[in-house]
Amino acid sequence: MANESPEREIESEFAEQVGSYDIIGSLDTNVADGFTLVAVGDLIVTRALTKGNHAGFRNVVETLRGADVTFGNMETNIFDVRSFKGSPQGEHGGAYHVSLPELGPDLKAMGFNLVSYANNHTFEWGAEGMRETCRALDETGIVYAGVGENLSQASAARFLETPRGRVSLVSFASTFTPMSRACDPAGQAPGRPGLNALRLREEIIVCQPMIENLRQVRNALPYYNPELDDHCVTIAGARFKMGNKVGYSYLPDPVDVARILRDVRQGKQFSDFCIVTNHGHEPGNWSQQTPDYEQAFARNMIDAGADAYIVHGPHQLRGIEIYKGRPIFYSIGNFIMDDLRTPVGADMYAEYGRDPREHTDGEVTLSEMSRGYSTDPGFDDPIFYESVIAKSLYNENRLAEIRLFPIDLGHSKRFANRGVPSPADLLKARLILERLQRLSEPFGTKIAIENGVGVVRPALPVPNQNDAK
Repeated sequence: MANESPEREIESEFAEQVGSYDIIGSLDTNVADGFTLVAVGDLIVTRALTKGNHAGFRNVVETLRGADVTFGNMETNIFDVRSFKGSPQGEHGGAYHVSLPELGPDLKAMGFNLVSYANNHTFEWGAEGMRETCRALDETGIVYAGVGENLSQASAARFLETPRGRVSLVSFASTFTPMSRACDPAGQAPGRPGLNALRLREEIIVCQPMIENLRQVRNALPYYNPELDDHCVTIAGARFKMGNKVGYSYLPDPVDVARILRDVRQGKQFSDFCIVTNHGHEPGNWSQQTPDYEQAFARNMIDAGADAYIVHGPHQLRGIEIYKGRPIFYSIGNFIMDDLRTPVGADMYAEYGRDPREHTDGEVTLSEMSRGYSTDPGFDDPIFYESVIAKSLYNENRLAEIRLFPIDLGHSKRFANRGVPSPADLLKARLILERLQRLSEPFGTKIAIENGVGVVRPALPVPNQNDAK
């Protein structure tokens, strides 16, 4: 073991944990030369865009088509409200997203063949909305993961057959509505339909003077429970912990982590290329920084067999890391924000002080987009309408390059035309890529800008000196 590389030591540790079968070989990327993965972020779309007249959209679609895998996050539900048997639920993930039935075939026409469906909007129309959306994707031939009739189904890898290799997808969400979390049956209790959840315990880090002030507040409140840890204070469900720098900290649930690691391992054992994807807003849509848990978590996913780790949710770009020759996209931003949703539901009217007898669904949506929800801002900032399409090319079972195509979702356009991507002009493309350069620099990732396109060329691995002997 002393002469083995760190990568082989990690693989050996996994082999010891899971038994005598060939886990080491199954961790390798195993695709034919020229394998391409196109990855985009959130698909917030309500209609068939390929049938419309949207300037530049056809050029964007050409980038999507022809890849072995074209992946995005399905952040809406698909059904015909006229025949729908469900109802808007008592909780929502920010808005009641719903799309017309023709969206399924239209996503296929764009080039999408693989999507994640575990996110904070999955269960806004209940199990009925989830099932209708799954049916629409099944009928279209788009492979999806992250939901199911119980937790085992929701967490399982799903598979896409391509001419250059079999691809698996494991999808989960760290940002989700509580009632959308799936569970398995136990004893006489049946399982619960929903999504594959990664539960996080949030702590707010504060300095010592702050913790003392918070402790005084807590002690002044009636019926508090004394803390067992002198460095922590809990008030109204918020947990404050003493540290050197004020900020947010997250601790993933170990049961969820163990389940996801197992599903990733199995997904890779049954495929040639494994994609792992998380829908997480933490610490908030306002932040360009990844939450403190996620780098170590993403690397663990790759150690377990993931060939790519993709985050969506914050609605804006975050950095890119190359770990052991595999890409980690800490947020790939938005791809479509065509948010002409209707109906929006009575609860949304009430939340934004609108009257359905006087106001329209569009006016409710505009209020939500400008004001936001919970502690997150709205979407008035142009940064939410600037993103990239990431196209990864593989040769000799290694990531050869990533090409980053900047897109502009038309922040300045009128509401009915806003949110549909087109290629960014050269000035905006440079601004988007320079921002992504800055965000990726802490991860050691170099992004060159060539003719308005970002290019990442991972360094070739250094041969082990002992292997040459």
